[in-house]
Amino acid sequence: MIVLVAPHSGDRRREAGRHSLVSVAHQRLMVLMLLFAFANCLVIGKLGWMALSAQPATSRDAAAALVPLRGDIVDRNGAPLARTIDAWSIGIQPQNVIGDKVQLAMRLAELIPERDASQYLGILNSGVRFTYLKHRAMPELVSAVNALGDPGITFAREPERLYPQGTIGAQLLGYLNSSRSGVRGVEKVLDDRLNDPALRGTPAALSIDLRVQGALENELGRAMASFQAAGAAGVVLDVHTGEVLAMSSLPSFNPNKVQAGEGGILNNVTQSVYELGSAFKPIAMAAAIDTGTVTSMSRRFDATQPLQVGRFKIKDDHAQNRWLNIPETLIHSSNIATARIADEMGKEKLSAMFRKVGFDTAPDIEIEKARPLWPKFWARTTTMTTAYGHGIAVTPLHLASAYASLVNGGIWRPATLMKVAPGQAASGRRVISESTSARMRQLLRLIVTDGTGKKAEAPGFRVGGKTGTAEKPGVGGYSKHVNVSTFAAAFPMDAPRYVVIAMLDSPKGNAESFGLTTAAWTAAPVVSRFIMRAGPLLGVQPDVRRDVDLSDITPLLWRAPGEKLGAAE
Repeated sequence: MIVLVAPHSGDRRREAGRHSLVSVAHQRLMVLMLLFAFANCLVIGKLGWMALSAQPATSRDAAAALVPLRGDIVDRNGAPLARTIDAWSIGIQPQNVIGDKVQLAMRLAELIPERDASQYLGILNSGVRFTYLKHRAMPELVSAVNALGDPGITFAREPERLYPQGTIGAQLLGYLNSSRSGVRGVEKVLDDRLNDPALRGTPAALSIDLRVQGALENELGRAMASFQAAGAAGVVLDVHTGEVLAMSSLPSFNPNKVQAGEGGILNNVTQSVYELGSAFKPIAMAAAIDTGTVTSMSRRFDATQPLQVGRFKIKDDHAQNRWLNIPETLIHSSNIATARIADEMGKEKLSAMFRKVGFDTAPDIEIEKARPLWPKFWARTTTMTTAYGHGIAVTPLHLASAYASLVNGGIWRPATLMKVAPGQAASGRRVISESTSARMRQLLRLIVTDGTGKKAEAPGFRVGGKTGTAEKPGVGGYSKHVNVSTFAAAFPMDAPRYVVIAMLDSPKGNAESFGLTTAAWTAAPVVSRFIMRAGPLLGVQPDVRRDVDLSDITPLLWRAPGEKLGAAE
């Protein structure tokens, strides 16, 4: 028999409660699902609206995203001289560090050894909100620090200016300040162009040839070290366009890391002026020939004894003690004969020649430059002494531009550091006639083959040029033992293309120069070695079968038995 027992009233209440809780849970779950669905609809709707309203990216937009913040600078062949790289900075927010600070400090000291572990621990415990740990970090360092995995470490990209060639061409390139603006050199000159959004993707091409620049700096540095010179400077100039193929000033500096008060910032090629001595004589001689003061190469001038002018006495370093004709005056670098020619020519004609080649104004170049020291008063002695490079001071670039006009047919053109397109060279101005220029090519070549410039000879390159040794002015007057030694050259002289200037400031004699400090023994060999290295790079191949025709002037040279031409300065 089955007995049915009615449920107790308490059981019924518990059952009802359970049904009520389940119902409430179902309701809450339904509300949550509706809210989630609504949020999804909002997100999907927003994405759909953005997809419909956004414009498609163009190739120009994509390219713009890759354009650096500052345009690159390259040499005439496209080799990089300055470029902007996407570097990284590493920072830390100590309040966000979650790991063991002692261990983190030790690991940071291993990876970034600029500080030790105690210094890093001090930063982590300092309470500062943020500080940088490293600027200009390499990608491999960023990866290693990131692998530490602490959220307190932060990374940021920051554009950095990189000079991949280091110290090469530092003065002509310049550098940037902390605001990323050009401070000196072409960085300053081209500041607007390099920051122009429309031009950033197109590198600025200079006239410089990096290979030639390297060769010039190497040879100047070698000579500077060998002769323990205080400094050195050099420039290579295209005689037909005015383009600077190389410009070097030593000592130099590293534009990647400029130190406050660092030496070597000054560009001695454009910002320092010197009395360049006998290198002026061909310029004075060209003026004498062009103005009709000298009409015959055989005309002789008295150099039998020092020339007394008032209280001044003009002497020759290696006196020939005889009358000298025009080729002999340059071959023996006679101050006496040059002074007599200048005296006969007169102040007006000589100073006019110097003005024509720009010796009265700052050099024509885009970067920093200095004004020459022009005589305030032209006395008779001023005319005489400036003809052989004393009493007037100019930059090495002045001299380079002047020599270019002597050999290129007589046209002076402004120098430039910008690459010149074919047929776009500045028209320039005529300073001497073509016939005078042709005669100067002969005379300059003769100085190297038979005169003071023998050690500048580079076989097959037909070098012409002139030595210049000037006493260096100092406290109390000119020093008899400290000088500036310069060699001004052009090649190949049968069809000139390039001028080369090499200058050593205060060289000291050594065994190589037999203790002498004159340009014939110090600067001239620099030019020889440089031309043999750089000539082929510049498209000039040596050819011993070619040369300048000197047949009409070599018979004028008088040679004593056993005489060795080229011994004089």
